[in-house]
Amino acid sequence: MLYQRYIFEMTNHHRLDILRFPAMKINLALSLNLILIITLCSCIKPKGIWEDNINLSVKTVEFSALSDSVVISTLGTSWYVSDVSVDNAWFYDFRDVNLQADSYVIKQDCFIVERRNKNKLFIKLEANPGNIQRIITVGVVAGDYGDRVTIIQKAK
Repeated sequence: MLYQRYIFEMTNHHRLDILRFPAMKINLALSLNLILIITLCSCIKPKGIWEDNINLSVKTVEFSALSDSVVISTLGTSWYVSDVSVDNAWFYDFRDVNLQADSYVIKQDCFIVERRNKNKLFIKLEANPGNIQRIITVGVVAGDYGDRVTIIQKAK
């Protein structure tokens, strides 16, 4: 009966009253909620996805089997070295190093990683004694953003 009344009003009064029908109310409410959710989701930045605030000049370097080094520039200034890996060996928690300083050196048997100043990262590797290539990574972090330099050193 309600439907018939609506048709009567449409034909006689040329009036469209969307809120008279429960189905139209639900459709309108769902549409408005969908628009609201899409708008909110597009404004929220997910955790772990941050813009590059380090800006490494190079992220991958290839070394010969001999001792070699590289200086990498950064645009960001508030970064620090978080870890170093040589093949499957990880080095982190550098207790004797002040990672908040503008310059510091991290030294192990086969590598030297040095923050020379706010914008320079120096990495030196000793000669690769093995018959397989060596993969070294140096992690750098600034705030919630982390990046990594990968060095592939050829076999002897």
